[in-house]
Amino acid sequence: MDYIQILGLVAAFLTTGANLPQTYKVIKTRSTKSLSALSFSMLFLGSITWVIYGIYRNDIPVMIANGLAGSLHGIILFMKLTAKNTKS
Repeated sequence: MDYIQILGLVAAFLTTGANLPQTYKVIKTRSTKSLSALSFSMLFLGSITWVIYGIYRNDIPVMIANGLAGSLHGIILFMKLTAKNTKS
């Protein structure tokens, strides 16, 4: 593994980690009232597209970052589309 791949993995960790607080808050509060379904749909589809790109390019940091981010976006999107928003 070279320095550029390590840099990519660090970037993947940081950008994916940035999604954790929002996902945790949504799961804990069960509230998605202030979140945009369109934004999370776009983030989810974008992440999946990046994973496909990473597979074709054999780019592990891209696959890891966007696979994890897409999972987090998918959780939030699922909760947004299915949860009752009785809490603010």
